[in-house]
Amino acid sequence: MLENQDIQSVERLSEAYRQMTAEIGKRIVGQEQVIEQLLICLFARGHSLLVGVPGLAKTLLVRTVADALSLDFNRIQFTPDLMPADITGTEVIQEDRSSGAREFRFLPGPVFANIVLADEINRTPPKTQAALLEAMQEQQVTIGGQRHELPQPFFVLATQNPIEQEGTYSLPEAQLDRFMFMILVDYPGEDEELEIVKRTTADIVPSITSTLSAAQILELSHIVKRVPVADHLAKYAIQFARRTRSENSDAPDVVRQYVHWGAGPRASQYMILAAKARAVLHGRYYVSSDDIRAVATPVLRHRIVTNFNAEAEGVSADDIVHQLAATIPVAGDDEIAVG
Repeated sequence: MLENQDIQSVERLSEAYRQMTAEIGKRIVGQEQVIEQLLICLFARGHSLLVGVPGLAKTLLVRTVADALSLDFNRIQFTPDLMPADITGTEVIQEDRSSGAREFRFLPGPVFANIVLADEINRTPPKTQAALLEAMQEQQVTIGGQRHELPQPFFVLATQNPIEQEGTYSLPEAQLDRFMFMILVDYPGEDEELEIVKRTTADIVPSITSTLSAAQILELSHIVKRVPVADHLAKYAIQFARRTRSENSDAPDVVRQYVHWGAGPRASQYMILAAKARAVLHGRYYVSSDDIRAVATPVLRHRIVTNFNAEAEGVSADDIVHQLAATIPVAGDDEIAVG
């Protein structure tokens, strides 16, 4: 149950969310759903994969979020010749001028930042992609047998280009599963595109006002985890993951026909965490079924492996999640008492 102090923190975070979206809107036109999903993921302390064609301001969005949160930001451009040490850092021999003694000194790589933009992560070989795995999961890197803690909070926001797949390396399922959300960045509408052209062709660079510090983000992310969830809503979220597994007796026909592998337990965990974060950002002290439905697609779309039948008939993971949302019943009231 939330205490009075926690309720005040929820209200503070909700107000900060409104301020952040206003600041981000100074540079980013439209993309409200993308911005909301990205901020949900950040306050749930997860990592995101942004997928969209070139020129949709994915990199600018991540940099703007970092500015709005006054966090350290590093960008890594993934290329076929990038090595793991180029990401995590390396040890060099340094000589002490006074004694002449030599010792190894660790030089941190670009992963040592609060927000790391892994640009076009599918353009580097698996060995380098795997260098992010320990950092994302363990919040540390190991060099020369020594563990080096990463700054907190730590977020990896990776981008991926869905076209030009020649010479790319698909992320393995184990690494995809480390990302809380896969966020699709779509083309802007006509009016939005007109506004983008007007802004970017003028000699004006809007400044971003920082809203929250790293310490405040850490504090508020703990509030997110303390938000209560009714048992029937937790079971509702679990059903989304369980019914994507074709061997499950409750799996609908669409899953049995089009899904090769379904989502694992991490999907259920991330759905609950993301639903809590969404509730808090919208100023509520409890999770509703709307919160779970809102986060189900970005949580599940990269965890559902479709088969050849789905590819042949143009059925996507998103289509399957939408059908699940229409068929899974939710019992009971959304609201629960808050102490």
